[in-house]
Amino acid sequence: MKMLGRQLAAARRAAGMSQPELSAELNLNEETIASIEQGRRPLKLDIAERCDELLCTKGMLAAGVSNLPEVDQFPLWAEEYMDQEKVAITLSWYDNAVIPGLLQTEAYARAVLQNRVPAYEADALETTLRLRLDRQEILKRTYPPTLSFVVWEPALHLRIGTEEIRREQMRFLREVTELPCVSLQVLPLASPLHAGLNGPFTLIETPEHQHLAYTESQRGSQWVSDPEEVSRLARKYAMLRTQALTTQDSVGLLDRLAGER
Repeated sequence: MKMLGRQLAAARRAAGMSQPELSAELNLNEETIASIEQGRRPLKLDIAERCDELLCTKGMLAAGVSNLPEVDQFPLWAEEYMDQEKVAITLSWYDNAVIPGLLQTEAYARAVLQNRVPAYEADALETTLRLRLDRQEILKRTYPPTLSFVVWEPALHLRIGTEEIRREQMRFLREVTELPCVSLQVLPLASPLHAGLNGPFTLIETPEHQHLAYTESQRGSQWVSDPEEVSRLARKYAMLRTQALTTQDSVGLLDRLAGER
C-alpha cells in the first residue's frame, strides 16, 4: 500500500497536478488522496483505473492494486463504511448489544474483541483494537460531524470485562455527552415500544448530502445505498428517538450506572 501510494504521488506530480486538483477530478475528499499516498488507506481498483487515465500511467496503478497481497483488515463493506465515516457530516447510530464502537474505551473495546469466536490471534487483536480506537479521531475534528446515538439499555448492563471496566465505560459515555456535537439517548428496558428489534444500524450523511446506511449481523455487514431502504431505516431511527429517554434523563441513568449518584 505504501509503495502504491508513493507511485500515485510520483505520477501525480509528474502530471503537474496537486492533491486538491486530483481529488476534484476524481470527486473524492482531499484527505482520501492524502491517505492513499501515505499508505494509510488502500487504493481501490476503480480509483486506480481512473488515475491511470488521468495521469497517463498506462495501467500501472490498476496492475499494482490487482496484485496486492490478501491482507485486508476489514471486509469490503466495512472498509467502505469507515471511509465514509471519516468524512461524514452526520452519523446516526443505533446499537442493542454493545456500546457503539466510536464511544468505547480501550479496556471495554479490548474486552469486546476478546469475546470474538473464533478468537483473534494476539497481533490481530492489537491491530483491530488500534484501528477501532483510531476511528474516534472524528470526535476531535475541528469540525466534527453531528453524532446521534440511541443505545438499548441492556447494552449498558452487559458485564463485559470487570466491573471497573464497565464503570469506566459509563464515565466515559458521560464525558462524551458533554461534547456539543454528540446526542446520546438510552432506550429503556422497560419501554413497551421498540423500533429496533431487527438489530443495529448506522445512518450516514456525506459531504455531498447523500444519505446512506450500514447494517451488521452475525453473517456479515451490508452497505445500503438504495434510497427506499435508507428511508426505511431513517424512519426506524426517528421512531427509536421518540421511544428513548431524553438526553437529560439518559445522562441521569449513566450517572447512576457509573455510581456517581
